[in-house]
Amino acid sequence: MAKIKLTKTELKSQQDSLKQYCRFLPTLQLKKQQLQMEIRLSRERLDANLRERGALVESMSGWIALYGDEETLKLLRDGIRLERIHRGKMNIAGIMVPTFDGADFSMPELDPVMTPWYADEAAEALKKAVALRAAGRIIEEQERMLEQELRSTSQKVNLFEKVKIPQCRENIRQIRIYITDQETAAVARAKIAKKKTMEAAS
Repeated sequence: MAKIKLTKTELKSQQDSLKQYCRFLPTLQLKKQQLQMEIRLSRERLDANLRERGALVESMSGWIALYGDEETLKLLRDGIRLERIHRGKMNIAGIMVPTFDGADFSMPELDPVMTPWYADEAAEALKKAVALRAAGRIIEEQERMLEQELRSTSQKVNLFEKVKIPQCRENIRQIRIYITDQETAAVARAKIAKKKTMEAAS
């Protein structure tokens, strides 16, 4: 730790720093709580996404054998293309995180005579499954960013709580003791000088 100057100027500087740290600390603690809550919500969103994906697969399992025909397989394999994932941004506890705003797919025109009746449903289920997976990945990205910000904020909270504020308080204590000792010594010297002056005069 750097040696502090035992002066009134340094005392004021340390007091100002202490006020600043004490003013910022509650804001950082609040941000930390918000981030912890948002991470929990993000995990809940990811769990809901995984449940929805599982439910979709389960709902398809009853008629998935129908997809074995060549026409439907060709449609699913070659016809449906993910063109674009729409990503937005949202401010959470002061940081911008990505959001899933939808997905665009391309798909050829289906011949209603030649295409099996379940092909439309199969295509929609596949598009939904791909969109859910894309949304899940963005939620995971959100969570990673929030966790990184939480680590950074927690480090700042710990720095203020355990280092900066106690250090300032200790510095203020040491400077005050030194200044009080100096003032006491000055008063004592003044009294001695006055006494000697009076003795010399008499």
